[in-house]
Amino acid sequence: MVSDPPANRAVDLLTVGESLVSLRAAGPLAVGGALTMHVAGAESNVAIGLARLGHRTAWVGRVSDDELGEYVLRQLRAEGVRVDGVTTDPERPAGLMFLERRTADLTRVRYHRAGSAGSALGVEDVRAPIAEGARVLHLTGITPALSDSAREAVTWAAETASRSGTLVCLDVNYRARLWTREEARAALTPLTTYASLVIASADELDLVDEPGAAESTVVARLAARGVDTVLVKLGADGVRAHTREGVRHVAAVPVTAVDTVGAGDAFSAGYLSGLLDGLDLDDRLRRAVTVGAFAVSSHGDWEGLPRRADLSLLDEHETGSTIR
Repeated sequence: MVSDPPANRAVDLLTVGESLVSLRAAGPLAVGGALTMHVAGAESNVAIGLARLGHRTAWVGRVSDDELGEYVLRQLRAEGVRVDGVTTDPERPAGLMFLERRTADLTRVRYHRAGSAGSALGVEDVRAPIAEGARVLHLTGITPALSDSAREAVTWAAETASRSGTLVCLDVNYRARLWTREEARAALTPLTTYASLVIASADELDLVDEPGAAESTVVARLAARGVDTVLVKLGADGVRAHTREGVRHVAAVPVTAVDTVGAGDAFSAGYLSGLLDGLDLDDRLRRAVTVGAFAVSSHGDWEGLPRRADLSLLDEHETGSTIR
């Protein structure tokens, strides 16, 4: 449980990573056509999700010193996310992400982020924001995959924040296009020693332990390292939560899925919102799956995420309803 924030805690949630310019195509990229421009990035998705629910959030990273970098900052500011700790890089370009809808059920992602401003993240970029303090530091397994300096920055941030009493949340968030499972495991397993909360899908869980380890084994070893809660995302089957009190399963909220990109980030935002609000475990999990349901039933990484007043909509109205 997160306690009331000390006076020196500048924000409820601080997150560290790379925000990308996302270019979305309705069909195959190879045949051309219109692209729509968005901001994407797991960490900033979470910051936006929490900001929409009324929490004080900040994102820190590096952006290009051009129109694309300014676009990222403007979008995050418009969503209420603090970006005053962001570094502007005059030498490196913005990271790009292209998404194409190949079938109604399959979206393919292409990254152009090697050598990007975000990949140059280093310890000096996060030193001041970490010193300002946050109730929660949210990290993902994406940022350490970007470069050696980014990996060092994330490790330093996790260790320093944990030592200062900040709750550290690690979402494994494995990206096969960025690194191998072996590389991910070598980097992420040590990070869990600073985390109180670990989030992973069922196929990612052994990336913070030994290859092929059973869920119960991984959870027991994480607990021995000091992790209080492990959330295993089960997609359409909801979530399984492991705490020191036992195991709890909460079903997903039934909705029509149209875009699953960003769903995991929405889930994390919902859970952390409940944690910051002091909700019990069941209510945190219900908020997590509710925010996830809004994400998958809307297009975009974060555009359809709910505000606090929206949280009850899926309970109060049947599928296909029109509110008049």
